[in-house]
Amino acid sequence: MKKIFASLILSAITQVAIAQVPEGKKVISSLYIHDLASGKSNLILREIRHFEAPNWSPDGKYLLINSLGRLEKISTMGDKLGELNTGNVKDANNDHGYSFDGKTLFISSAKPEIKEHTSFIYKVAAEGGEPTQITPASTSYWHGVSPDGKDIVYCANRNDNYDVYKMSVNGGEEIRLTSTEGLDDGPEYSPDGKYIYINSYRTGTMQIWRMHADGSQPEQMTFDAHPNWFAHIAPNNKVATIITYITDQKQTHPFGRQVQLRLLDLSTKKLTNLTEPFYGGQGTINVPSWSPDGKQFAYVRYELMD
Repeated sequence: MKKIFASLILSAITQVAIAQVPEGKKVISSLYIHDLASGKSNLILREIRHFEAPNWSPDGKYLLINSLGRLEKISTMGDKLGELNTGNVKDANNDHGYSFDGKTLFISSAKPEIKEHTSFIYKVAAEGGEPTQITPASTSYWHGVSPDGKDIVYCANRNDNYDVYKMSVNGGEEIRLTSTEGLDDGPEYSPDGKYIYINSYRTGTMQIWRMHADGSQPEQMTFDAHPNWFAHIAPNNKVATIITYITDQKQTHPFGRQVQLRLLDLSTKKLTNLTEPFYGGQGTINVPSWSPDGKQFAYVRYELMD
């Protein structure tokens, strides 16, 4: 039964790792910057193509998006700054992001020479270059790095169940941090390194949890009827953005659904709506996208056209 379950989850992740675009339709992707103080989202780029998962560069000058396996730099005004050189790694998925010190970029990518779906984690200098593979086993989806830059955390299928794992940025021993039935995903360190935030299906609904950095003392952070995914902690360590699906998607986070971005207070666990529901999902805000000063964050909305 576990193997069947894992196969279903892998199939779902494989399908949503590329845009689930209805046949005969084209995608319009719109890149927004949301300002917390004003509560307004500013459109900076809108194109007839599929791009996703913005990161904000540590120097605050540009956003990093991925499209068709390549990583591209977009200025905060929406100007195209060119493709980031990632050497032989040219099939990146939407799980990528920077170290806290801004010196290293982590990329999750398939290997084109392997026919079945794969995802390995690599590291490369923030300015680009030839990446170094970290995780020897697939599937491995990067989601976070410790503030001291020593460890990565990621979602992986190793035991016929998707759990959260930790490994040195230089490779080596893989340490399992969760072992519950159902999907545990989206691990991300708090800026002080005390907690790792995840989304977990352990209660039968996808909710945000946090645990100590060693995987101990899990604590539920959201409790409502909606499935909540991907807590991205602000630099002030007080709030986090999350993406909420309006209808239950079980253990998948597909493209092309009604979603809403919300703000989670990490002390009171109060949720505040940041946007109205919109057409998005997979690719909207998979990875950390806060500005370095914590005043803004980036995300993507989608539309379909004939």
